[in-house]
Amino acid sequence: MNPTGTPYAPCAYTNGYEFTEGSGYTLPEYPFAPPPELTGAGSPRHDIAIVGGGLAGLTLACCLARLGIAAVLLDEDNTVGVKGASSRGICYTQKSLEIYQRLGIYERIAHKGVEWSVGRTYCGDDEVYAFDLQRQSGFEISNQPPFINIQQFYIEGYLVERLHELGRVDLRWRNRVTAFEQGPEGARLTVETPAGNYQLEASYVIDATGSRSLFRDWAGASVTSKKGDDRWCIADVRFTDPPPLERHTWVEAPFNDGRAVWQHLMADGVWRIDYQMAPDADPRAVGREDAVRERLAQHFGPERAVEVIWVGPYAYRSECVDAMRHGRLFFIGDAAKVVSPFGARGGNSGIADADNLAWKLAAVLKGDARPALLDSYHAERHEAARENIRVTDRTARFMRPRDGIERLLRTAVLELARQHPFARPFVNTGRMAVANAYTRSSACGAGGGRSVQNVAVTLGDGSHGLLNDLLRADARLVLLMFGGPRDRARLRDRLAGRPVRCVDVPGTTGPVPAQDPVHQVEDQLRLACGVPAACPWALLRPDAYLAAVAQCMEDDPVPAVERALGLHEELVA
Repeated sequence: MNPTGTPYAPCAYTNGYEFTEGSGYTLPEYPFAPPPELTGAGSPRHDIAIVGGGLAGLTLACCLARLGIAAVLLDEDNTVGVKGASSRGICYTQKSLEIYQRLGIYERIAHKGVEWSVGRTYCGDDEVYAFDLQRQSGFEISNQPPFINIQQFYIEGYLVERLHELGRVDLRWRNRVTAFEQGPEGARLTVETPAGNYQLEASYVIDATGSRSLFRDWAGASVTSKKGDDRWCIADVRFTDPPPLERHTWVEAPFNDGRAVWQHLMADGVWRIDYQMAPDADPRAVGREDAVRERLAQHFGPERAVEVIWVGPYAYRSECVDAMRHGRLFFIGDAAKVVSPFGARGGNSGIADADNLAWKLAAVLKGDARPALLDSYHAERHEAARENIRVTDRTARFMRPRDGIERLLRTAVLELARQHPFARPFVNTGRMAVANAYTRSSACGAGGGRSVQNVAVTLGDGSHGLLNDLLRADARLVLLMFGGPRDRARLRDRLAGRPVRCVDVPGTTGPVPAQDPVHQVEDQLRLACGVPAACPWALLRPDAYLAAVAQCMEDDPVPAVERALGLHEELVA
């Protein structure tokens, strides 16, 4: 009980999903522990407070813990998954999987989840488009596959496990933030718990509470929003005779009144089926198990046995905060932006938000970077958010065209795609998420702002490793030196005493340095970084993004390092 005698209220349904029918998922429950502030034993101030223990918040906490940064994470619930929507996100991109490999949970995800690369799109009974991501450039050199499908709560659970292994993060379940205020020196949170209320002070606060964030109002954050009238109903089901292991999409499904359908396999042999509903559909009616079973029978045939695990009708909207940083407050994940669920750009974008912000906070707190670097979080991730909204909104308009020119255009595209290969890429059922490029960041120099895949390398001791092995848990930049021995010695001298690790990259035919205190790696890194043969160096950030690439043999890396750490005059001004 809190001091007023009012019991701690259970969490409400969030994000527009509600559990309706089915046997449901069994989720872990984490114990509540009275926070030390209630006994006067708590720290008077924390460097970082993360509010929200969903995908983005837990990823940020894990990134910080790996980098040696302490934080406190507050979540109003006592489990993983979204209240009322325990399945939710399912499709995780190569970039997200590379981040989780660095954090130490990729093997758990790969063991539990399902890899896929083939997608097929149908209009009626005709296949009008197909792709295989394994054969597309940009996916093939990473150690991680293009996609793994797995229920979101599994990844969140693995992150909780990893946080307990790493330490440094104080996980506080059933701690609900009810007020926020900030000033030039820090922020204060008012927190409600089953044992009473307390206040917590932090240098930085990260809002990872989701699309119904209260911090937006508390901080006066403006939001650009667009609400659609598209309605969908999820059915998570298990078959005794399952379909092929491919992503199937119907633009106009004959078994769903001519509306769209998505079909994915997840962990535990559970299939996610998304049925597009009529715009005026009653969520309770379409979410009844008998209605779902009727759709499934029309889809797969009445003779196929089906176990209904979970059903949830939903609608979506596109929105984005106009500034992802407000003083000491940062918005990440769905608290920062909400995108239409086409192409798996929602949860994966939140994972990238966390990875981007974590190393910058760590570098600032360790004294390696100036606080001005934190402004680049908005510049980079807001650009990514706007691009993801633009791409998914185009898909939304293709999947639910307005009468007139939009419907005429879709009809023409589908008719052409049935007969002509050139028209098939115009069938827009979701452009699959990729790592966003940063083109407007003042923290990136020439050639910077591009993600580098987690390629295989040979380490200095001759063992096999990955690019992620070069990104040690110290939040330092990495200079990949492609030049000859004399050039590498010059670069080391220029960067002596700066928070940069210099890594020799000897060519496949050149001599191997006699002494290398760090690593020797294969020349394949040139391909991953996309640098030409004459390039002497590439500057890599802790989030596996390029900060800059040398444009000629004489380029000095020092200005690029200063820019990447917020020391450049454009960031300081």
